[in-house]
Amino acid sequence: MTRRYDNTRILMYSHDTFGLGHLRRCRAIAHSLVEHARGLSILIISGSTIAGAFDYRARVDFVKIPSVIKLRNGEYTSLDRHIDLQETLMMRQSIIRHTADTFQPDIFIVDKEPLGLRGEVEDTLAYLKTKGTILVLGLREVMDAPDLLDAEWKQRDVLRKIGMLYDAIWVYGPPDFYNPLTGLDVPESVKSKLQYVGFLQRELNAEEIPGHRPEGDYILVTPGGGGDGAELIHNVLHAYQQDPDLTYKAVIVLGPYMPARQRRKLMKKGMKLASVKIIEFDNQMEDLVAGAKAVVAMGGYNTYCEILSFDKPALIVPRTVPRQEQLIRARRAAELGLIDMLLPEEAADAHRLAEALKALPARPRPSQSQPELRLEGLMRISEIVGNWLDKRSHQHLSVVERLS
Repeated sequence: MTRRYDNTRILMYSHDTFGLGHLRRCRAIAHSLVEHARGLSILIISGSTIAGAFDYRARVDFVKIPSVIKLRNGEYTSLDRHIDLQETLMMRQSIIRHTADTFQPDIFIVDKEPLGLRGEVEDTLAYLKTKGTILVLGLREVMDAPDLLDAEWKQRDVLRKIGMLYDAIWVYGPPDFYNPLTGLDVPESVKSKLQYVGFLQRELNAEEIPGHRPEGDYILVTPGGGGDGAELIHNVLHAYQQDPDLTYKAVIVLGPYMPARQRRKLMKKGMKLASVKIIEFDNQMEDLVAGAKAVVAMGGYNTYCEILSFDKPALIVPRTVPRQEQLIRARRAAELGLIDMLLPEEAADAHRLAEALKALPARPRPSQSQPELRLEGLMRISEIVGNWLDKRSHQHLSVVERLS
């Protein structure tokens, strides 16, 4: 049901240092919210270098902050190598605070990083708290290996600050899949604010581009943003080279963050294979997933939600360093029978990967393995936000009535 909330504003923060996951998650939530609430305006603060490559619905816009790159070893550097990292972080922090001060949001939703990249949002959170803004932390259903997350958060006193600053914590998954704070000593001030909203269902764009989907049946291969996806693509191409019986058409999307040298090498290799088509980037991945017979992926959060949303047989070859998020998610999903999984070293075996690819289109769909599976996240978020805004509207009317 669509509700109306004139002059209501939501600000979202997406730090975006590696890949497309954070921006795409924020964008999906923003589009769902404006669809269910007329008069609502949403602004996304994003560090993504390609934030402008995606389309945004009416009343959803973004503010671009200077980009920071996360290296494979987990360290950060400025996208512009001529600018010091500390200068870049200072600029980002200043823009975030100024945007919040000017926009004056009713709700502020922070994606995944509780205090922002290197603490860049902490000052803005403290400021907005004094203004009565509802502060929300959104967490993936899997954050990282417990020991790694615990060490990282203890260093910055994160759990205490979450309990002190935030009004609500949304977990973007169901409670029976995984607890993102597993293994941490979580205070009651944080536990009491946790809400499992469910996985975020994806839908097709209402205005599909004619001819966008490849013709015929195909397996879609995607490493997400592609920054560390060259190994997966190389292994898939190698499997096609080594097994002449592997003739099922493959559509490979490299991702915008794959290094140029690796991209050129893989494109050249793929051109020699009749069954393979390689695309560098596509801003409507939902459409390609929906049209595929099966999906091969590294298993980031958004791709996993798309696999479930469009009910596709899937083979996941997860990233294992520097974070173990994809590995934990893939193992849990495989345990539930939702997907098949190969470790990177297993996928490097061309024969083993070829056999997995040939079997994949006939694999049971997620709904066949888990008939009770529901993706309710976007609907639940819209309900929660609607209830908050209704309550705030009633409180405002009561104040006006008392004053009159």
